[in-house]
Amino acid sequence: MIGNKPHRTAVSAVSTVGTAKCNRSFAPKTHTPSASIAAENIQLGFINKCTHRDFSGYCPHCASRSIYREAMGDGQLHSRIESWAETMHGHRTDFDIRLAHHDSWAGSGTTQVVQRIDREASEEDQLSPLATRAFGAGNRAKFEEPDPFRTCFERDRDRILHASAFRRLAGKTQVFVFPQDHQRTRLTHALEVTQVASAVARSLGLNMALTEAIALGHDCGHGPGGHASEDALSQYVEHGFDHAVWGADVTLVGLNLCGETLDGIRNHSWSRPAPATPEGEVVSWADRIAYVCHDFEDAVAADIVAPDQLPDEIRDSCGTTRSSQLRAFISAMIDATTTSGRIGMTPGTANALARFRKFNYENIYMRDASRAQAKAVIDLLRSLVEHYIKFPHLIGDSTGLPKTGSESVVHDAVAYVGGMTDRFACRQAITLLGWDSSRLPQGIDTR
Repeated sequence: MIGNKPHRTAVSAVSTVGTAKCNRSFAPKTHTPSASIAAENIQLGFINKCTHRDFSGYCPHCASRSIYREAMGDGQLHSRIESWAETMHGHRTDFDIRLAHHDSWAGSGTTQVVQRIDREASEEDQLSPLATRAFGAGNRAKFEEPDPFRTCFERDRDRILHASAFRRLAGKTQVFVFPQDHQRTRLTHALEVTQVASAVARSLGLNMALTEAIALGHDCGHGPGGHASEDALSQYVEHGFDHAVWGADVTLVGLNLCGETLDGIRNHSWSRPAPATPEGEVVSWADRIAYVCHDFEDAVAADIVAPDQLPDEIRDSCGTTRSSQLRAFISAMIDATTTSGRIGMTPGTANALARFRKFNYENIYMRDASRAQAKAVIDLLRSLVEHYIKFPHLIGDSTGLPKTGSESVVHDAVAYVGGMTDRFACRQAITLLGWDSSRLPQGIDTR
């Protein structure tokens, strides 16, 4: 197997034998265990020691053998687990190290290690004049010793990737509450923003690690149920609940991130002041580009809109597929910088992006079903906040919380509810508030 796809040689063998024994062919994308069983005679011939590896170390014979073994069922499961366990400690060498594979050969070609301080020095020559430079432990609220190998922004990126707030984005609404398998969540949105921002930042010679850190963390302050959570929680927060500000100033505070990373997260929304770094500015554009394109694609897949509904201005400028749209918007940002040296987008394509966003608002975000979903989310979250304000001891790790009704209790209740996934919030409403499932936002599966 290569990833989740069988090697073409293996598939050919399976298809041939499958046709002969089962009067059925198996295309590469539809291979099944029954295909592997049908090819048993061929597979058994591949059990001998492998001598056919290509330069990459891949062997189609062993791939076919893998398919066969998976089809064998529980009878071979124990021996397969044992074979996995045998590799646990790696393989011995003449050096005082262990190798992952019995035939591992790879090395760096040198015993030298590139230290962080050396890579920081190289940024001066490799990055654009106004790109943000990493330095030591970075500009953090709490002092830390520098990492010997990672720059300060690489550490920020890694901390966000491993944070529970980032993982919980997988269970939070992008557009569709509790989406189907192929629709976006806040997590996949963050990953797509990171890809768009990285494509631009790399071309402009900006700091890639800082760009990635801001992009990955930009939505960690979002509550469950999409942007409706901001409307739901705003009445409990002075100056309102803004997911960008909340993410930087509340959700991610415990990570002790660099000031530049927090600034980019805090100010990625266009309604906020401009970010203080060019990397933050890139993420601000990338966020809008990513959600406009993928929200439209999800809506098309859900039969809410159709590609031919897009106005001519949009279709002529960026096409009707996500790939063509992303290519157009990313290229327009790079072109804008080559013209002016500033982070932005060429006027014609920027107008198309604005028109595209307006189209999504009118046909996706503000349709009757979306407004009904938003109202259900608001009712749900406000009811939960009120319950936790009244019973603060129900909040996890609530030792020492002040008395009910205090400002701190309200803040803790909002933070707790805002950190919930869609499913957990709905389960809490059913368990704690006795809600009937019919009151939950449409599309939620609470099982």
